[in-house]
Amino acid sequence: MPASPSQTPAPGPAAPPPLVVAASLVAVEALVLAALGVLELANLRAIRLTMGLTTSIFFLGAAAALAWCAWALWRVRRWARGPVVMAQLIQLGLAWNFWAGSTRALAAGLAVVALVVVLGVMHPASTEVLEGDARVEP
Repeated sequence: MPASPSQTPAPGPAAPPPLVVAASLVAVEALVLAALGVLELANLRAIRLTMGLTTSIFFLGAAAALAWCAWALWRVRRWARGPVVMAQLIQLGLAWNFWAGSTRALAAGLAVVALVVVLGVMHPASTEVLEGDARVEP
């Protein structure tokens, strides 16, 4: 039996553009981590089986968590802001470690993406809609 219009839940607030950009970049980060996890699985060797498996599990788990957070940001869920910002702070630390030598371009890319995500999540329009989510949910 189809639900009557009074029984259908009202759609939540739309995510502002800065939040959409941040969520999209987090989704790309999740895809990269998933690819790294799959590549690690593809390169398993008996001599380093434990290290390869645990690294793969870590990358795939982190990818799943970031993908869930990206989805939550698109759906304007306030709880996703903290884990996303924490992941970006870790990424900034990783960029700092990659700054020397031939990995400077990678470091710059990691830093730019992390900063854009943090700025997008902390943008006043994003904060307003995410704080509105706190007033709506029980």
